[in-house]
Amino acid sequence: MFPREVVDSVSLEVSKVRLDGLEALAMDQKGYRRGSFQSATSDEDMLEIAGASVDFSMADDDPPLDREMGGFSSYNGGGMNGTRTMMDFLEEPLPGVGTYEDFNTIDWVREKSRDRDRHREITNRSKESTWALLHSVSDAFSGWLLMLLIGLLAGSLAGLIDISAHWMTDLKEGVCLAGFWFNHEHCCWKSNTTFTDRDKCPEWKSWSQLILGHGEGAFAYILNYLMYVIWALMFSLLAVLLVKGFAPYACGSGIPEIKTILSGFIIRGYLGKWTLVIKTITLVLAVSSGLSLGKEGPLVHVACCCGNILCHLFTKYRKNEAKRREVLSAAAAAGVSVAFGAPIGGVLFSLEEVSYYFPLKTLWRSFFAALVAAFTLRSINPFGNSRLVLFYVEFHMPWHLLELVPFILLGIFGGLWGAFFIRSNIAWCRRRKTTRLGKYPVLEVLVVTAITAVLAFPNEYTRMSTSELISELFNDCGILDSSKLCEYVNDFNSTKGDDLPDRAAGPGVYTAMWQLALALVMKVFITIFTFGMKVPSGLFIPSMAVGAIAGRLLGVAVEQLAFYHHDWAIFSGWCSQGADCITPGLYAMVGAAACLGGVTRMTVSLVVIMFELTGGLEYIVPLMAAAMTSKWVADAIGREGIYDAHIRLNGYPFLEAKEEFSPRRGPWM
Repeated sequence: MFPREVVDSVSLEVSKVRLDGLEALAMDQKGYRRGSFQSATSDEDMLEIAGASVDFSMADDDPPLDREMGGFSSYNGGGMNGTRTMMDFLEEPLPGVGTYEDFNTIDWVREKSRDRDRHREITNRSKESTWALLHSVSDAFSGWLLMLLIGLLAGSLAGLIDISAHWMTDLKEGVCLAGFWFNHEHCCWKSNTTFTDRDKCPEWKSWSQLILGHGEGAFAYILNYLMYVIWALMFSLLAVLLVKGFAPYACGSGIPEIKTILSGFIIRGYLGKWTLVIKTITLVLAVSSGLSLGKEGPLVHVACCCGNILCHLFTKYRKNEAKRREVLSAAAAAGVSVAFGAPIGGVLFSLEEVSYYFPLKTLWRSFFAALVAAFTLRSINPFGNSRLVLFYVEFHMPWHLLELVPFILLGIFGGLWGAFFIRSNIAWCRRRKTTRLGKYPVLEVLVVTAITAVLAFPNEYTRMSTSELISELFNDCGILDSSKLCEYVNDFNSTKGDDLPDRAAGPGVYTAMWQLALALVMKVFITIFTFGMKVPSGLFIPSMAVGAIAGRLLGVAVEQLAFYHHDWAIFSGWCSQGADCITPGLYAMVGAAACLGGVTRMTVSLVVIMFELTGGLEYIVPLMAAAMTSKWVADAIGREGIYDAHIRLNGYPFLEAKEEFSPRRGPWM
């Protein structure tokens, strides 16, 4: 008798030989040749088709998921039926091969090899018949067709969200008698009121006017205050209940999870149909409630859900996880495109911030998807101003080299704010996860909403939606502007052309400065507790609001300094009395970019997004200076951006390609 170890070793070698023989036989039957993986056809030049011969089926509802192994019970691991060919056997999904369980990582090499083999087979068949040739041609354009569908769907949903959120935000303050579906601005379009009283048209009634018959007095103010808080609580309560009951993955911004999924990780249901429906509805409710959050980040999640669901229409994307992630990268670009009206910035955001694998082919398709999405949103025209965003602005006055000093100061503020926000928000979210606070998400949302609404109503700059606030802060004051920020002491004798000179600030400007300072304090702290709650919440708009307020305050201060001390050496060379030297709206825009960069650590894509918002090349240098300063200051305090910090907090297996690891020295070194 041989020893047991020898018998086991011989049995193992025999099993390996049998397996190698089966694989060789399968490759011979399929027509493979040795070295076939060293194909002359690169992955970037492959034709693609909506049909694959090797069937590794995935789930029907949530593509990045595994398939149940039902229907495979006939194989017991010991052999095959005589009626089956070897390739029929290999085309079935073996247990643990070709399927992915939830919270696992895909095999990138295997997925790319499968797609190469599929492409090689399609190419060979295209030479056999005309039908196969047409099939091959359709494969080449199926990816572009998918991008077209993603752009159309993402742009349509973004338009629906914008229109609904604008209407429901105004619903907290009143209703339109001409039609309850009109928001305040649309309700007053046909009114005969003067330009300065355009917001006081008779068709729009506040709740006190509707209930009491008048809108003046203490009781009317209290009633409007109460209705504002009640509507905010109703919207937030409905949002959190829908998320908790139907789609728990619809909460948050979604960008940390999108980054993790694009790196190859699988989260079942995160990009499914229910998540898309609930996220779209609750995003409108959360934004309308007045919470310190935005819809721009969640729009990336919505667009990726659209891309994931539409992948079902094309077999090669449904059955290949690596190619699906190329589609999701393009969908993320479409999401940013409709969020900011910045197609090029969306592509760069996908490349810089969220994508893990971004070949050149994906770059072209991302640009096409972003273009279609922006065109669709422009066709819907949700704001009625022929713009894709509410806070689009155009500046015409040049900036001076000495203004780089306050721009860099704004960059330092943005970096400090970003580092402070990340540390504070992560500490609060960790406390939420490790204490009983996390067991009461509905109560948490209601408490934060109540505090936000109570503090926001008395201040007109916090009562309005955050997008409207940013639009007003970016605005360059003109003759017809009736905002408090534009109540200067006018001296039209010194007006040169269409440009208003720098003027002394009036009482309205000083009142607005105090209100903006209070709004800044509120936004800084309330956003820490809002981001991460169980409702859809984006961080782009609150961060931009903090920076825009700080920038506008600094811009007005520099403007008044130049007006009263134009004979100082720093102003005498370029800012004479009666000239239009300082643009406070430009400072607000630079501050918004600095704070957003400090929180997210974006640089190139951030500058391009802000450039597309302004429509001018002249202000790229101030934006670059502020963005880089913000990133340097924030990186000096902490290396992680907010999304990477939340990935680490949630324990997702994400390996950051840009992170540097220093080798540890062992005792032998």
